[in-house]
Amino acid sequence: MSGLATLLVLADGRLPAGGHAHSSGLEAAIVAGRVRDLAGVAAYLTGRLGTGGRTAAAFAAAATASAAAAADGATADGAGPGRLDALDDGIDARTPSPALRRASRAQGRALLRAGRGIWALPAGGPRDRHQPVALGMVAAAAGLGPAEAALAAAYTAVTGPASAAVRLLGLDPYAVHGLLARLAPDIDAVAAGAAALADRPVDDLPAGSAPIPEVDAEHHATWEVRLFAS
Repeated sequence: MSGLATLLVLADGRLPAGGHAHSSGLEAAIVAGRVRDLAGVAAYLTGRLGTGGRTAAAFAAAATASAAAAADGATADGAGPGRLDALDDGIDARTPSPALRRASRAQGRALLRAGRGIWALPAGGPRDRHQPVALGMVAAAAGLGPAEAALAAAYTAVTGPASAAVRLLGLDPYAVHGLLARLAPDIDAVAAGAAALADRPVDDLPAGSAPIPEVDAEHHATWEVRLFAS
């Protein structure tokens, strides 16, 4: 793995990319009573890593490979805006909830804005991508590869809701970070598996299903008072 410090910058929760405003569905799960304590948060994070986290990691890795190839002047089907468009459509197809699609694109726009302010992203590209695709584009611009992008995606898929859990349930932050530490080997494994798929066709990439959070997201979007955007 190369560019470790750059990877830490990209995965840092303090990166001004809007991630702090999203709970990845945890707020709705808590209000519904499905997550009530540390054990519930542990189960939620494990489930998220194996579904949305795995999917995001694979798409981020694929987007990194494609964006890097395009930057090198490749014109094959695996590179350039056409491949990125296909990856974007693939995320759409894997996200039945319109609310979650909007949240993903909002985070993607914020991440691309942050990336353009920090690294040399190609000028004139679209400003509306799903978050995993945007993550891959920014990772490539930062000089990172598919493995690093996959790791950043898998890691942030669980650190976002973990941080939200502290705020929503008033949990001990040391205990919550202990959950993340214990998940570290699983995060590594998910990222490694995702990176190995970077050059596969979009239809072959993971499509982890989590129907209850999809339904929750639609209810959550109607709330007049909520702490998180999603």
